[in-house]
Amino acid sequence: VQLQASGGGLVQAGGSLTLSCVGSMLSGNAGGWYRQFPGDSRRLVAGLTTTGNNYYHDSVKGRFNISRDNAKNTLTLQMNDLKPEDTAVYYCNAGLSGDRYGGPFWGQGTQVTVSS
Repeated sequence: VQLQASGGGLVQAGGSLTLSCVGSMLSGNAGGWYRQFPGDSRRLVAGLTTTGNNYYHDSVKGRFNISRDNAKNTLTLQMNDLKPEDTAVYYCNAGLSGDRYGGPFWGQGTQVTVSS
C-alpha cells in the first residue's frame, strides 16, 4: 500500500473530521483529497502542491483546510462545518509532480457520513 488513509467516520451536521494520509509517494509530489459520490467519478476536493499552492472545490471553500508535513510524508484534510452533502468516500492521491495533481497512486477510501 503506497498511501494509507484514515480518519473517516460518522458525524452530525456542523461537526468536524480530520482525514490523514501517509505514504512515501507524497514525497516531492502534489497531494490531493478526492471524494466519490455513488455512481459518480472521483473529484478533487482539495489539493496542495509542494510549493504551497492550494486548491479547494467551491463547495468546501472556507470549511476544509488541507495541509502537509513533508518530513513525515503526510497529507491532512481538516473538515469543519460538515454538511450532509459532504457524505462520500474520500481518497488521498499523490500527484504526478510537485505541482500536478492526479497521479496513479491512491490510498484506500475512507467513508465520511454526515447526518442531518
